[in-house]
This record gives sequence, C-alpha cells and structure tokens, in this order.
Amino acid sequence: MNKNIVIHWFRQDLRLYDNPSLTEAAQQGSVLPIYILDDNNAGEHKLGGASRWWLHYSLQALNKSLNGKLSVYIGDPEKILIDLAEENNIEGVYWNRCYEPWRIRRDKKIKKVLEARNIKAKSFNGSLLWEPWDVLKKDGTPYKVFTPYYRKGCLSAIAPRTPLSEPKYLGLYDGLLNKLTIADLKLLPAINWNKQLEPHWDIGEISAQYKLEKFIYNRLENYKQGRDFPSLNSVSRLSPHLHFGEISPNQVWYAAKLNEETDDLDHFLSEIGWREFSHSLLYHFPELPRNNLQTKFDNFPWLQNTKHLRCWQKGETGHPLVDAGMRELWQTGYMHNRVRMVVGSFLVKNLLLHWHHGEKWFWDCLLDANLANNSAGWQWIAGCGADAAPYFRIFNPCTQGQKFDPDGEYTKRFVPELKEMPSKYLFNPWEAPEKILQKAGVTLGENYPAPIVNLKQSRVRALDAFKSMK
Repeated sequence: MNKNIVIHWFRQDLRLYDNPSLTEAAQQGSVLPIYILDDNNAGEHKLGGASRWWLHYSLQALNKSLNGKLSVYIGDPEKILIDLAEENNIEGVYWNRCYEPWRIRRDKKIKKVLEARNIKAKSFNGSLLWEPWDVLKKDGTPYKVFTPYYRKGCLSAIAPRTPLSEPKYLGLYDGLLNKLTIADLKLLPAINWNKQLEPHWDIGEISAQYKLEKFIYNRLENYKQGRDFPSLNSVSRLSPHLHFGEISPNQVWYAAKLNEETDDLDHFLSEIGWREFSHSLLYHFPELPRNNLQTKFDNFPWLQNTKHLRCWQKGETGHPLVDAGMRELWQTGYMHNRVRMVVGSFLVKNLLLHWHHGEKWFWDCLLDANLANNSAGWQWIAGCGADAAPYFRIFNPCTQGQKFDPDGEYTKRFVPELKEMPSKYLFNPWEAPEKILQKAGVTLGENYPAPIVNLKQSRVRALDAFKSMK
C-alpha cells in the first residue's frame, strides 16, 4: 500500500467527479484535501459578497462529501503549503489550473518554490474544455472574434476529454490538528443578504448534477428560442455551479451531446463556447478586467453621476425592465442573460457611465461572478472589447420588454409596484394617461420613480459620444 501523503488543493473545482487533480492525487497516496482563502494575492479581485456566500455553502457540501476531512486555511498559499509539506512530510501538491492573471503569477511561483524543495507540484485542466494556448489562429495569434474561435478553432481542435469518475480509492489523510472550520473563514455577509438568497438555490456537486440532468431532459428542447424570455424557465442556471467547479464543463458538454443534433443543442453548446472564449481572452489579454481592448475607447467621454449610478444599482431608474433586472440581481444573486444585456446597455450608453461601474457591481452581486466572463461581457456591451457589440446597438428597454416579456410576468415579479399596469404602458409608464396610472395605483416620482433619462435623447447623446472618438 502506498503510504505517501499528497495534497490536493481545491480551488474552483469543488467536486469529486471529473476532477483530474484529485484523481491523480488519489493514485499517488493518502490525500490531504485543503482549501485556502487567499484574499491578499487577489487584490481588487478578491471574492465579492455574493460569491463568498455561495462559497461558504459549497465548501460545506464538499466537506460532507469528504466525510468532514476538508482542511481550510486563510492566508498566503505559498507559506501554508510549505508549512504543511514540512510538518506532514508531503510528497506532492496537486491542483487544477485557474486562469485569472493574479492566480497564474502566484501559482507559477508556488510551483518553483515547491520543486526547489523536492516536492512534486503538478497542475491539471479541470475548468475548461480547451486550454487557451491550444486554440489559436493559423498564425499562432489568439482569436478576437467568437464565431471563428468556436467554429474553426474549438470544434476543429482535439475533442475535450471525457469526464472522469469519482476516484475509486480515495484515502484521506486526517492527521492534522487545530484546523479552522468553514465558519472561521467568515464568508457569510454581515447583512441579512444570505436569507434573501437562500430560497433560490441548492448548492453543491449533487445539486449541480441534478440541475444539469433536469435541464437536459426538460428544457434543452426549447433552448434557442426560450432562452431570450426571462419569465420562462428555459435556461440551465448552471453558471454559479460551473464557476465554483461543482460541475465541470466536460460533464455539461458530454451530457448535452447525448441528445439529438438540433439547433437547440448547437446553441447551448455555443454558449459553453462563449465561456471558453472569455477565458481565452483573459489569458491572452490579462489587462482585460481594467483596460479597453480597443484603445480608442481610452478617450471616450464618460460621465460622472453618482445619483444615476445609485439608481441603476438599486433598480430605481424608472425604466421597468432595467429595474426588474437589477432587483433580480440583488434578490437572487443572478440575472437572466437577455436582461443583463439590457441593463448593461442602459448603464454605458443611456447613462454614459463607465463599464467599470457595472463590472464592479456585478462582481459583488453575482453568484457566478467569473473574472473572465464578467470582464469580457462588460467590454462587449460597452463596445470596447473583442467581438464587441457595435456602438450603434443600444438596447431599448421598452421594446426589449415588449418583445421578450410581453405579458410582464418577469417585470411585475420584481417590480410589484407596477403589477396593475396594463401591458400597453408597463414598460413606458411615463406615457400612460393619468387615469390609467391612477387605476393602477401608480404615482410616478412617489411609489415608482420617474425615468431618470429620456431614452431618445440619451440615445442621441450616446451616438454623438461614440462618433466623437473618431
């Protein structure tokens, strides 16, 4: 029997199935499973409030799967790993790769330090279908447009590996003393936000697998069309589970491909491809979270208006679909993708507020706040990123609401002040006759905000601002 002790360092892979690093560690000896909360190296990109809430419960679920033998730590992973290695005669340290620039820098240093001490240090791909350095154009440069990246790059590359089973023999080392508990990480928010989020989510690997199966068998069939309607239960809502690695993209990919080839299946797989594309952009352009990929936007005439920003954050802009989306975000830690585009466009184009404000707010409030997806998404909507939306594409929240929430089910769920408004004026209550407003019990500026900007005027202002960069 192999009596070597090896560490598996859990990061964004909080699962037992399809975990390449854990599988390798289990084959090498007795496994010491650990998680390290590293806020210092993360800097401005340490976990936001919603993500910390999810992490607390995800670690609890993982610890239960490990029969209570998960060890958790706070601090610098380099020091913690070295101390553990010396105190426990560790033979090797194994982990699955992360792709945030700060993590790449940190992990490279850790690997060198461990190897200098004759400790094996190995990393694996447990988070992506294709490594960013494996999907490149013929000239060796990274793709900047999604469709050729996915259709020519990904689908022509070697197929993703098939998912791994749970390690057959997982011997866990539990010889540590004075361990911290998950509660000691103090991940839960001081405010009562967690009670607000709890009813909307089941967290952990088992829940993620169940949610995938339920989506594949019940909702994939209508995905391409249904995904645009926020009131319909047509999307997978797997993004937080994927972000924390409770389920792998390989598991999602191959579970979906068991189905008949349809437009719905192709569209769903391409959405997984968007996740891959975002990670590729972050890897090849590590300045993505802060710097415009299109440098001409460095001179864009952004406005400074804290009042408008606060109205947007609170869902009090007076534009019902925008407000519904922002309130869904605060109440559930999630926002439907169609509505994300609408609220993003409203912030950067109608309000002319920098996309950094949106990126930061989403980072703190989204449960699926992934640095690659969040940064690439906001650069896309602002028009300054790779494969970005054209500057003249400004989502009108009125027409978007009328088209994708025609009965107002979604909007009224999160903006109950307007529950009696007829559909004709639901998304433009400022145009409703006074008697309609009175009958619906709505007084603009009192129990529902008057619009903070005029959509037509702000559209013209945005177009002028974009043209000024020329």
